[in-house]
Amino acid sequence: MTDGAVLEAARVLVAADKFKGSLTAVQVAERVTAGLRRVVPGLAVETLPVADGGDGTVAAAVAAGFDRREARVTGPLGTPVTAAFAVRDGVAVVEMAEASGLQHLPSGVFAPLTATTYGSGELLLAALDAGARTIVFGVGGSATTDGGAGMLAALGARFLDAAGEPVAPGGGPLATLATADLSGLDPRFASVDLVLASDVDNPLTGPKGAPAVYGPQKGASPEDVAVLDAALGHFAKVLEASVGARAAEAALAPGAGAAGGIGYGALVALGATFRPGIEVMLDVLGFAPALARATLVITGEGSLDEQTLHGKAPAGVAAAARAAGIEVVAVCGRLALPPEALAGAGIRRAYALMDLEPDPARCMAEAGPLLERSAQRLAKDFLA
Repeated sequence: MTDGAVLEAARVLVAADKFKGSLTAVQVAERVTAGLRRVVPGLAVETLPVADGGDGTVAAAVAAGFDRREARVTGPLGTPVTAAFAVRDGVAVVEMAEASGLQHLPSGVFAPLTATTYGSGELLLAALDAGARTIVFGVGGSATTDGGAGMLAALGARFLDAAGEPVAPGGGPLATLATADLSGLDPRFASVDLVLASDVDNPLTGPKGAPAVYGPQKGASPEDVAVLDAALGHFAKVLEASVGARAAEAALAPGAGAAGGIGYGALVALGATFRPGIEVMLDVLGFAPALARATLVITGEGSLDEQTLHGKAPAGVAAAARAAGIEVVAVCGRLALPPEALAGAGIRRAYALMDLEPDPARCMAEAGPLLERSAQRLAKDFLA
């Protein structure tokens, strides 16, 4: 396809992620569609909001036709929160951030040593109770660094100190862990396909582990990071005494360090399999049949940058479209990739809102109208 080409029976697929802090993935699709149709009235547009396992994953599933459910669960600070998940035909999409995410912390408040994933375990139980036989467990955006210990405790595991008392919530208190008993875990997990969907492949501990890489985002000081790294290492050692060598192997596995180590808990105790989040979500959302109907794909997210190339939604969408021979263009708030990097990812061109409004605060505040204008530019270049 060439710029300005007149397309016979053009059909556009809008498969973009959210613009974090300004537009949901559903709103991005609506604004892009409106902008395209201003230039090409009656244009056939199919929208498929996407997510990579982090926040917004449940919303993307609901937009694709899943039923939205809610459960009251324990938040990261121990107070009740309402968390959503999505269900369709025996498949549940569970987003740990709904229960244990940073969005549940008051502004400026962090609890790196004591935040718990207990509510994420309760959310998994709600999915089981809803009849799920496959659970896509999207992990990201967590307020926690407890190795999934809280999640496992909610599911029936027991973590005791030397006095035989339950270890306090959070990653820090795991330093006092003496014994781990997984025999009480909900037996339904033995027959459920649990898929750990994440865009990060970090191990549990070490320089690239959960505390070192993601702890500072959750308010952890350098001293806190050292405490958490040692505590999670100790947690893995105690689990090794309980379940054997697979506990040590799981600590090194890709995805173990996802969402403060909740990936580790899922891998070592719940039989989870790790897959890149965007790959899982494209399967779940029905991307392949939608792609087969398209002549042009529009993807995007708030910031197209180096991180995008490492498993984020636009890179996954572009890779799948390129494999099918369908051209891809992108929309974004901020573009921090050179043309050659975009081309390497399979993206022909990117349209950034900051090209229209360079002031970041104003750009985020006016993201909707700016995105419509960007979509008009895109349509003139590729569809008119």
